[in-house]
Amino acid sequence: MTASETLKLAALVVPMGLDTFGVALALGLAGLPREHRLRVSLLFAGFEAAMPLIGVALGRPLGSALGGAADYVAAALIVALGLYVLLSKDEEDDRLLTLTRRGLIGALALGVSISLDELAIGFSAGLLRLPVPALVIAVSVQAFVVTQLGLRLGGRLSETARDAAEKLAGLALLALGAILLVTQLSA
Repeated sequence: MTASETLKLAALVVPMGLDTFGVALALGLAGLPREHRLRVSLLFAGFEAAMPLIGVALGRPLGSALGGAADYVAAALIVALGLYVLLSKDEEDDRLLTLTRRGLIGALALGVSISLDELAIGFSAGLLRLPVPALVIAVSVQAFVVTQLGLRLGGRLSETARDAAEKLAGLALLALGAILLVTQLSA
C-alpha cells in the first residue's frame, strides 16, 4: 500500500471513528447496561466492516467507468456525508437505546442504522480505488475500539462531549472532501 493510499484510508476511517464514538457515547449516556457493551461493540464492528464492502462493490466499477472524474465524485460524496453528519438531529439517542433491547431484529436495525455512513465511505473508497482488505480491517478495528471507549465513557461524560465528537467527525469529512477536490484540481 502506498503512502498516498495509507493517508486516504486514515482520512476516511478517522472521521467514521469519531462518529461511531459519538453514537457509543450516546448509548452510554442513555444507560446501556454494562453486560451489553461487548455485544454492541462486536455488532458495530461487524456492520461497519460489512457496509464498506457493499460500498466498494458499488463504487469500484463506477470508479472505473468514470475514470478521472471518480475522484471528484468521491470528494463530493464525502463533503455531502460531512454535511449530513453536521446537520443531523440528536433525536436518535433514545431510539438507539431502544433498539439494543429488542433482540435480533433490534440488533440488526441498530447495526444498519449506525453503519450507513460506512456504506458511503466504502463507495468513496471504491471510487478512489483503495485496497479493500486494509479498509475492512481498519474500519472494523476502529469501530470496536471506539465503541468500547464510547460506551465506557458515555456514563461519565456530558451530552456536550458526544455532540462535539459528532460535529468533529462532520468537519473532518468536509476537510477531507475539500483536500481531495483541491488535490484533483491541482493535478
